[in-house]
Formats: sequence, C-alpha cells, structure tokens
Amino acid sequence: MQKTSQVYKSNFSFNMKINIVPLFFSLCVVILNSCTIQRRNIVFPIPVSDEESGFAHIINIDNIIETKSGRGNSNLPDWLIAFDYGGIEEVERISLYYDRYCYIGRNQGTNFDALMKWADNYSVVQDFTRLAAARIEKKLISAATLYPDNEYGLFFERLVKKAYDSDYPDAVIEDTYWIRKTGENGLNDIYEFFIFISIDKITMQSVINRMIADVRTDVTPTRAQTNVINRLQQTFFEGF
Repeated sequence: MQKTSQVYKSNFSFNMKINIVPLFFSLCVVILNSCTIQRRNIVFPIPVSDEESGFAHIINIDNIIETKSGRGNSNLPDWLIAFDYGGIEEVERISLYYDRYCYIGRNQGTNFDALMKWADNYSVVQDFTRLAAARIEKKLISAATLYPDNEYGLFFERLVKKAYDSDYPDAVIEDTYWIRKTGENGLNDIYEFFIFISIDKITMQSVINRMIADVRTDVTPTRAQTNVINRLQQTFFEGF
C-alpha cells in the first residue's frame, strides 16, 4: 500500500504599496519556496477506499444484462452478492465459510472466449499464490503505523517475497462465474469472470506462522523493529 501526501497552498494578498528593492524581493521568494518544500514533506495516511470499507457496490449488479445463469441479473450466487455488498469480508460471514478464508480472482474484457480460457486454465497451485500473498502484504501494510520498510526492516521485504514464493495446500476452487454488462456509452459489452477460492483457516494460519518463523531467523532487526514484529506476530490474524 503506498503512502500519499497532500499539499496545502495559501494565497496571500498584499495591499501595501511599497517599493521593494530587488535584493529584498529575492529573499522573500527564497523563504516562500523553502516553506512550500517543507509543507510537501508532510505525510497523510491513505484513506480507505469504498471497496475496502464495504460501502460501495463493487460489481454494480444493476448493470448486469447476462450471467452464467441466463439473461438478466437474477439467480446470482450468494457469495457473489455478498462480495458486491461488502467485499471478501462479507463473503466470509456466510455460515458455510465461517472456518475458511475466501479469495476471489477477477478478470474482465470484451473477448468472452479468451476469458473462458483463462478461467478453465486457472490453477490453484500456480495462480492462487498471488491472491494469498497480496492479502498477507496488505495485512503487513495496514498494521504499520507509517512505512512498513522502516517499522519491520528487512523482515517486511523477505516475508512478502516468501509469501509470493510459497505453496498454500488445500486451497480449493468453490465456484467459477461470469457476468456481462453493457459497455460505457453503449459500446462493446464487458464480460467479467470470477474465480471463488477458499482455504481452511487453520491450514492458512499454519502456513503464515511458519513463514514468519522462517523469515525471523534470516534477518536481524533493531530492537524497535523486533518489538513491532513481535506485536504483529501476536495479532496477525485479527482482521485478516
């Protein structure tokens, strides 16, 4: 997750009519530029997006004109409706998936055959790794107060890399679904495919705990970084 900065500029109006010598004017310009540069160094947290907060309709069901189930937008699977309403967190609130972590791979375009081929060839062993690792990286970033590179040190980079290189056993494809929506300005229709995957929570937690333990033996964090890593390890799955 990248950090962003906001620059606040103030407009000043001067009503005084004074003849300022060039040297004094130049000095004022230098001072004002210096203040502007300092303001640009102020860092503000990135606000949570509508999709992440669960308040936006991610899919916009009203625009669907056809689905895997037929014409219109009826008979959508429960997990897709939940995902549209509140993201992956809402999917995991479905009783059937209480004890599982859920993930959804998405791909869209105008070429239905190409997307169907993507879905048919989707591999849990090879492709799920990116979904799992992205969620782990997101947790590391969200748990950091400012910059994860500073707070975790080399531990952050090593753990993210290990997450993308690891295997996640017992992950299964629960469902594959597609929808068709009218393109913008009445142009080509857009197809969107969804791969719904889940994995047992205990299994996933074991994999992550093992990764954390392995990485900790490979790095030498500072005392402050060690405290942050210890806290992360104790609370990693809270809100994960």
